[in-house]
Amino acid sequence: MNLFRDLNQLPELFRRGAVSVGNFDGVHLGHARIVERLLAVARRVQGPAIAFTFDPHPGRILRPEAAPAPISWTQRKAELLGQLGVDAVIAYPTDRAFLGLDAREFFDRILRDRLSAKALVEGPNFFFGRGRGGTIDVLRRLCVEENVILEVVSPLQIGDAVVSSSRIRRLITAGRVEEAQSLLGRPYRIRGTVVPGARRGAKLGYPTANVGGIDTLLPSDGIYAGLAWVDGMSWPAALSVGANPTFDETTLKVEAYLIGYEGSLYERTIEVDFLARLRDIERFGSVDELVAQVDCDVAATREIVREHQGQQG
Repeated sequence: MNLFRDLNQLPELFRRGAVSVGNFDGVHLGHARIVERLLAVARRVQGPAIAFTFDPHPGRILRPEAAPAPISWTQRKAELLGQLGVDAVIAYPTDRAFLGLDAREFFDRILRDRLSAKALVEGPNFFFGRGRGGTIDVLRRLCVEENVILEVVSPLQIGDAVVSSSRIRRLITAGRVEEAQSLLGRPYRIRGTVVPGARRGAKLGYPTANVGGIDTLLPSDGIYAGLAWVDGMSWPAALSVGANPTFDETTLKVEAYLIGYEGSLYERTIEVDFLARLRDIERFGSVDELVAQVDCDVAATREIVREHQGQQG
């Protein structure tokens, strides 16, 4: 995937094409619909298909105390957009000066002068420029003035509501990872670095990787079945999000038991897919009761992963 953060380094072959501007958080099925139209319009104007996004999310600059936790990190977002077919992703460095551009300035300086956009593809609720002053109607007027093609893509509705990052975020927060997967088009994924823990799991026969430095939204406390990715290979993983009340712990942790994996994971980056929620976090009366339940969790994880991989082909 061609990921750029500096428009001064953008090669000429990625100019004079079709552009879609948005946060693309999660790169969900609604975004996939927009990208599908973006690719078609790019072919029409005989130019590249470009996704223009922001790093960090504008809310983290303007309202850091209220900014939602992201559901995808920038590199992951670029990889997913690349898989959908875009030619390049621009993760523009967001700061107050950039966010101070009004709608006209953003259109002229970024879309026309820097990207030489021939076409734009957006959803009907698109806003741009200082204070979100640019609406889709404003954009339509500017495109007419500058002879730029504008295609407005209708939202995708699944169930009783439109597919959106905020809807997916609510599902993840509630631990409803299977429903989130149906809107994302893939399992929800986090990443982090394996850090030292209490090493209690190894003594119980289930050595777990303690995942730290997670920079995206966490599902609610619970035990989950998932897949852990290490160096491009996947392993069935029984996952715990939350504290361990059996041992009187109160600190939230993310632990992953990689079924069948041998070797040390310390200081390595791993990515984890959440496939299904198995149960709530519980306090057990004894270590033996805990181990018996973990036995069940691991067996359930094996079966869920087997079914998931079978569905993937």
